[in-house]
Amino acid sequence: MYWIVKLVQSLAKALNSEGTPGQVAAGIAFGACLGLTPLMSLHNLLIAGVILFFRVSVPGSMLGMLIFTPVGFALDPLFDAVGTGLRADTSALLPLWVWLYNTPILALGNPTNTIVVGSVASWLVGAIPIFFLARLGVDRYRRTLYAKYRDARVFKALRASKLYSVYRLFRPRV
Repeated sequence: MYWIVKLVQSLAKALNSEGTPGQVAAGIAFGACLGLTPLMSLHNLLIAGVILFFRVSVPGSMLGMLIFTPVGFALDPLFDAVGTGLRADTSALLPLWVWLYNTPILALGNPTNTIVVGSVASWLVGAIPIFFLARLGVDRYRRTLYAKYRDARVFKALRASKLYSVYRLFRPRV
């Protein structure tokens, strides 16, 4: 039950943050990489660095990770097939895989794992559509639902309470 509350809080924090819809959508797209691909991989360290270095919504990336993690587990057989196709069935890419495997730092990216290769390749193909769909969704949410309920008595009472004032003191600025 606790994780459901945290998921709803993360969703609300990401969608209602002061970041632009593009920043939130970029966070969701990068979070999709964290969710779709195996977590303990070198590319995820790079993605985390991109999220923290650039003006990308961190709550948006957490939301993307929460949404796409179960999708990633469900699509593992597809990722394995894509990775097998790229690793074993495409002889033109053989020099790339040999180079990646023999380069000390890049070998930590696990280029021999077909699920890693397939999930990263699938995310690279899907990142742009995920970004634009998330941007459209965030923009539409903010113009319709949030605009409609922003002035509701419950939200006004929450904003007027001392608890909300304390929250605003410690809220990170984007």
